[in-house]
Amino acid sequence: MIRALRSLAFFTVVVLIWEACSRAGWWSPVLVPSPLAIGDYLLTAIKDGSLFSAGWVTMQRLIIGYLIGLTVGIPLGLLTARFRFAADTLGVLALGLQTLPSVCWVPLALLWFGQTESAMLFIVIMGTLWAVLLATDHGIRQIPPIYRRAASTMGSGGLHLLWHVLLPASLPHLVSGMKQGWAFAWRSLMAAEIYVTVLTGFGLGHLLHYGRELQAMDQVAAIMLVILIVGFAADKILFSPWEAFLRKRWGLV
Repeated sequence: MIRALRSLAFFTVVVLIWEACSRAGWWSPVLVPSPLAIGDYLLTAIKDGSLFSAGWVTMQRLIIGYLIGLTVGIPLGLLTARFRFAADTLGVLALGLQTLPSVCWVPLALLWFGQTESAMLFIVIMGTLWAVLLATDHGIRQIPPIYRRAASTMGSGGLHLLWHVLLPASLPHLVSGMKQGWAFAWRSLMAAEIYVTVLTGFGLGHLLHYGRELQAMDQVAAIMLVILIVGFAADKILFSPWEAFLRKRWGLV
């Protein structure tokens, strides 16, 4: 509670100083909008429904692409952790592609899928897949060898060893990878929505892009704030409690 109040006090002071400097004319409001201007835009966007509509479209794309990335990435990570051939081929490919900025997938997505929802999902999946694959591989490799030997002694092997022993034992590392995959997916989607216009739905990235085109910096700053809040909420509500529980349950803290 004390830490939360301390953080709240800090950000309150920052906002007050920001507003005071804006009123004093230290910078142009066209370049750096005041907190009140940002708040006015948020209230207007909430009242007319544009913020909720864009947020819903974005979250749908994010969740679908992220789940597909998890569904593909976890099994592939298990393969690279268990088989040397997969590690020397697929693992090396994943390591290289993870370093590729998400925006690099945009031209390929446009060429392959056009300006469609499939292009959006492809970019999100590429942002998620490789991070989850590498996290799963790393988690399996961090398991103490005694677990594997004990399971083998009791007759476990093959898929049973992977599914019932190695995967549960790697969960703390895997959740950290899922958290990282979520962050990559979020960034990938923002890049996709900024550069790809899809008539089936306008997301938060589109509002950010249109704000830049119209030189409406209050809109740009407000959407950036919403994106930060969504990312922070996902971490604090979903991933951090789950990660803390698993680390405590597995005796890592």
